[in-house]
Amino acid sequence: MTFTHFPDLASRALAGSVVHANDELFAERENLIKPGPAAFSAEDFGHKGKVYDGWETRRRREPGNDYAIVRLGVPGVVRGVVIDTAWFKGNYPPYASVEAASVEGAPSPAELERANWETIVGKSAIRGDAENAFEVADRRRWTHVRLSIYPDGGVARFRVHGEPVPDPRLLDGTIDLAALEHGGNVVACSDTFYSSPVQLLLPGRARIMGDGWENARRRDGGNDHVTVRLAGRGRVRRVEIDTSYFVGNAAGWASLTGTDAGSPDADSGSPDADSPGAGAEWFELIPKTRLQPDTRHFLRPVSAAPVTHVRLDVFPDGGLARLRVHGELDADAHRAAVLRWLDLLPAGHAVEVLRGAGVPGRTAEELVGRRPFADGDVLPPALLLPAGPPFRP
Repeated sequence: MTFTHFPDLASRALAGSVVHANDELFAERENLIKPGPAAFSAEDFGHKGKVYDGWETRRRREPGNDYAIVRLGVPGVVRGVVIDTAWFKGNYPPYASVEAASVEGAPSPAELERANWETIVGKSAIRGDAENAFEVADRRRWTHVRLSIYPDGGVARFRVHGEPVPDPRLLDGTIDLAALEHGGNVVACSDTFYSSPVQLLLPGRARIMGDGWENARRRDGGNDHVTVRLAGRGRVRRVEIDTSYFVGNAAGWASLTGTDAGSPDADSGSPDADSPGAGAEWFELIPKTRLQPDTRHFLRPVSAAPVTHVRLDVFPDGGLARLRVHGELDADAHRAAVLRWLDLLPAGHAVEVLRGAGVPGRTAEELVGRRPFADGDVLPPALLLPAGPPFRP
């Protein structure tokens, strides 16, 4: 499963939601997007039968199939899905498919029923008590996915791995440039023994120690580190390093450095833009600073130079709950994000956006037919949203 290094866009940890299911008699739909693996207890029975940590529908006695609709926590390009039927052995669906839609705003289940759904994984045979993985070739941006099972049965978890592509209309002003929901991502890490460093970039506060990044204990005299590609090229105003819930195993010290890779991929937020090369010039943003356990540390950077990547070093090792890098995208990075977003929208959604910006219907259709926008200046300047006020250190 080469796509599983991309974040799970459907996960509850990233604010995903199962907004509708046509049936959930035996086990509720919300279980599909729980972050952890499914659990099983041989003794756990309820008044409707065996209790499963998953989504399970009743046995169908009429034609048709069951389905569940998931709003992605962050819209994005889906690279692959995993339909996990763990513990479902005699009651799993023999076939499944996945469709996707791209919709403005926060539509209701009734509105989603009328949306334009397109197949990204065709009806395929799946196995019981197994992780059924399917790569997705479609490179458009989606806001919702629909898991259809044929004809009925149970699915433990539904993972939708992909590249976050947030709405750039909401990325003006001061934002967390490192946040996964804004297009940031981890591109390098020294150690992932206990947990993934991607959790540093999740929304909200950590609830337990396991919600953060924890490495193994170092015995070699070195230190651990993680490199984050930011949402785009920007300037940092303040940094938060949070050790909440790490009491006897928090990092002792930390520093933050930055570099300006200056590549179009880095500005666009593409995951294909890897960690900066060996020749990258790094400069200090936060000097090596003593950390306290179970504490949120708020720090001002010592440089106002633009950055595309930051590297967090912890000394010598230890856990962190969250990393926040607040700042503003520069105008060119924001413009590139707008153009790329418009390129990745399905045609109908792109036309709707342009019409909403005041472009007449026929003109909007003609503009969409001339995509990709990112390769040229085909859009009127008025459609390129401002990136916020000028940075003042």
